[in-house]
Amino acid sequence: MAHADGEFLRATRERRGDRALDITQHLAELTRLSSITGHERAVAEYLLEAWAPLVDEAHLDRLGNYVGLKRGEGAEPRPRVMAAAHLDSIGGVVTAIEPGGFIRFSPVGGVDRRLLMAQEMEVHGRRVIPGVVGSKPPHMTSPEERKKLVPVEELYIDTGLPEEEVRELVQIGDPVLFRYQFRVLQNGRVSSRYLDNRASQAALMVALQELQGLRHTADFYAVGTVGEEFGGYPGAMAAAFAIQPDIAIAVDVTFGRHPGAEKDAFPLGGGPTIGVGPNCTPRLAKLMRKVAEEVGIDYQIEVMAGPSGTDAWGMQVVRGGVATGVLSIPLRYMHTPVELVDLADIRQAGRLLAHVVARIDQAFVEELRCF
Repeated sequence: MAHADGEFLRATRERRGDRALDITQHLAELTRLSSITGHERAVAEYLLEAWAPLVDEAHLDRLGNYVGLKRGEGAEPRPRVMAAAHLDSIGGVVTAIEPGGFIRFSPVGGVDRRLLMAQEMEVHGRRVIPGVVGSKPPHMTSPEERKKLVPVEELYIDTGLPEEEVRELVQIGDPVLFRYQFRVLQNGRVSSRYLDNRASQAALMVALQELQGLRHTADFYAVGTVGEEFGGYPGAMAAAFAIQPDIAIAVDVTFGRHPGAEKDAFPLGGGPTIGVGPNCTPRLAKLMRKVAEEVGIDYQIEVMAGPSGTDAWGMQVVRGGVATGVLSIPLRYMHTPVELVDLADIRQAGRLLAHVVARIDQAFVEELRCF
């Protein structure tokens, strides 16, 4: 995996040169990289280079989080604002290599098992190996079997390679990803694997670009977190513990509206959603809405009556507690290989985040401490 991703990063450098990345290019390059939960390093290292012109300093912490700092103006101590967009994505992991070179695998994260049959996959071993998910043809199954989902234990990946070569290239524990195919669609929309949560990383890039032209007193920490997809939020909690932010905003995706998904879903192109609920500090949500209206950014309100399912849930309870917000980008077909977003929503989310950061000063931080 490291070799394959290293070759890609070198090619990226040659293609990009000194040009700033636009959103489409950034997403195309981010979605190409492997980063299933537990294997996020390739994306983190890519951000170290891609965002270097936009931050004053950056590093990878002990867990593998990317942490970039854009310093504010004025004397310290300054307010600290942290925005977290998780790096990890769903996928699979190799569990066995069987006679004939067939590869057994187990899902990692919230993989929709209905989609695995006949799916095109990539095994990231010593190199990226394409393959397809195979199973018994319907002619060889019983009527009862045809009524049920095929258990994951009965599925396998067929790469077409002889067993000896598979064993040379693949090891138990290697990542398995949906096949990479980045599609530019009509009406400013794109589709790809892993736009959850690459769309939010692109929004952080927009925010960093926007902040180059804004005056802000707050120190802004753009953080790519590990481990979000399995629900424990270890990356977000560790980063927040180290940074000690006054304010932490989780930037993630939310459900985009489409046939069959109308309730609690949001139209694409209507702007990002601002979360309200117990995981969202009311004064911060109010500021986000006020800034959006003043700057002319479309937004939608997302009621989160319980846990938000984002990094904000982990960041909120770090140390003595952190004022938290949730900013989300509508996305259709979540956790599939054809996730779909509107580039305008990403751009608006990044702009809103930057202008919120520019409005935060010590007086606002003090207001958050008064209940």
